[in-house]
Amino acid sequence: MQRILVPLIFGLAGIAVLVGLGTWQVQRLEWKRGLLADIDARIAADPQALPADPDAGDDRYLPVRVTGRIGADGPLRVLVSQKQVGAGYRLISALETDQGRVLLDRGFVRVADAIPPAPGDTVTVTGNLHWPDDRNSATPENDVAGNTWFARDLDQMAGVLGTRPLLIVARSVSPADQGVTPLPVDSSGIPNDHLEYAITWYSLALIWAVMTGYFLWRNRRPKTTG
Repeated sequence: MQRILVPLIFGLAGIAVLVGLGTWQVQRLEWKRGLLADIDARIAADPQALPADPDAGDDRYLPVRVTGRIGADGPLRVLVSQKQVGAGYRLISALETDQGRVLLDRGFVRVADAIPPAPGDTVTVTGNLHWPDDRNSATPENDVAGNTWFARDLDQMAGVLGTRPLLIVARSVSPADQGVTPLPVDSSGIPNDHLEYAITWYSLALIWAVMTGYFLWRNRRPKTTG
């Protein structure tokens, strides 16, 4: 009996743990979907004036509308890639506002295209405040001297352009910033892998159950003697 009972308990315990982990990931999936829906709603809300002292936690993705002049210095070129378009740059310029100079992510140009000059007139920018997290362990250091950036490091960019370390990612610019395609903030870059994790844990639970059943079947078979 012990030959059956011990592996049965072990097998059931393993199945319970794996199913529990899968169920936890399903719960995390629903939580993440709700979080992303809240972020999307926040991004698309009516724009407001630029806060005097924005906070990276409370004001992330805050929609704003700002009037000013895009600085002629720069722009800083952040290397990115667009699906079905290829490699290009995000253009980061200074934006002169009534509240000082801030960073403006104007949008995308292809690597092969010439960098268009900034509009000379006063512009109205509608966009979102953002504190991007572009850097990971594989991200190269920014080539400041060669003006090729691999991450939007706000403090470093602000030091080069003489602005506050505050970034507005443009959704639209009026009059239009000719030759530049805005890359507005959205939630697509926020990972949501919980469904894949749940499938993995449930699959492991199924495999564990099959292996447990096979092991019990083998132990129940009468031993034959030669």
